[in-house]
Amino acid sequence: MIFGEKLKTERSKKGWSQEELAAKLFVTRQSVSKWENGQNYPSIEILIKVSDLFGLTIDELLRSDEELTKNVIKESKQLAHPRIKFLFDVLFLAGLLLLAIKLGILGLNKVAGFDITLYGGKFFWNFGSLILMVIGGIGSNILKEMYKQD
Repeated sequence: MIFGEKLKTERSKKGWSQEELAAKLFVTRQSVSKWENGQNYPSIEILIKVSDLFGLTIDELLRSDEELTKNVIKESKQLAHPRIKFLFDVLFLAGLLLLAIKLGILGLNKVAGFDITLYGGKFFWNFGSLILMVIGGIGSNILKEMYKQD
């Protein structure tokens, strides 16, 4: 039995309308309709709520429909990628910030006649921002390519 049929059967056993089930899951009636008709699949969070509502195991729900299983696996992979991508984005932005600080201080020294010293060494200020931006950019691109393959 596919997920949509199982959901409809269990909902009918409880005597609930699509609207009532939707209210219990905090989704729209249209979402429930699409799940029951096989047009769409719920997220893993919704599957857990469905499992709790009907007293079914996640295994019973997932194994009832191969497409649903693939969808949940794909969704779980997507959840891991944004966390790693966030790290690469932070590295890139840190490099950009270092570059902006350096250019701002050099500009103030040149235009306003200040004599502000950049502490941390020439290597850090000359190459630190470049290294951070390259690592962030390359890491983000590698991650994007890995995700495309999944």
